[in-house]
Amino acid sequence: MAVSEQLKILCVKLNISVSELARLSGKSPQAFSQKMKRESFTVDELKQIAESSGCKYIGAFELPNGERVEY
Repeated sequence: MAVSEQLKILCVKLNISVSELARLSGKSPQAFSQKMKRESFTVDELKQIAESSGCKYIGAFELPNGERVEY
């Protein structure tokens, strides 16, 4: 699933708009929207978005045997 889709779902679950999520994370709604269109968020930006919205961002690779490689 694309990051932009994940962010939209996050907004629905938090009952906020994408513009509000942008403001919470310290970005203008316009800049945030452009990053969503380009799918150009860095891992650090995603962590910051999660933190500012009271969530936790977890990124990992999971091998077929269930083992995880996390950053």
